[in-house]
Amino acid sequence: MIAGEVRRYLRDNSAIRVSRSIRDVAYRVLQCKEAQTCALGREPTLEEISKELDIPLEEVSQALDAVSAPVSLYDPVYADGGDPLTVMDQVRDTRNTEASWMEHITLQNAFRALQPREKQILSLRFYDGKTQMEVANALGISQAQVSRLEKGAIGAMRKSVSIS
Repeated sequence: MIAGEVRRYLRDNSAIRVSRSIRDVAYRVLQCKEAQTCALGREPTLEEISKELDIPLEEVSQALDAVSAPVSLYDPVYADGGDPLTVMDQVRDTRNTEASWMEHITLQNAFRALQPREKQILSLRFYDGKTQMEVANALGISQAQVSRLEKGAIGAMRKSVSIS
């Protein structure tokens, strides 16, 4: 009785709400899955369950996803005596690492320290992809000046980054 009350409380006060209709579909899918596992001697595919219940495949998949228990990112997936492999290790974003964020922040701070004209030249050159000649025409200066200012700005940023 206590376990039932705890389940009811968690079901009713969960952060994730699953509609009654989806839970009903999931219940039918789970019953069908169990019956087909006994009949076939193996676990049925989602397509087989879909055909058996005459429900679209996508709805079967969504129903099963909706009633599956949430998993912590730090739950071990595999452990072979050493460090366990966690869900976080499986879904880690290799592009947005702490090192790349630090590099981004460092470059952003170095860019902010530049003079307005240097910022404008670097923005036109590297963000907008313009040539030195196009930048020179836009700013009304010579291409040689653009080259010199660009080189100085990049040098200043490099110096700022290497000090940090």
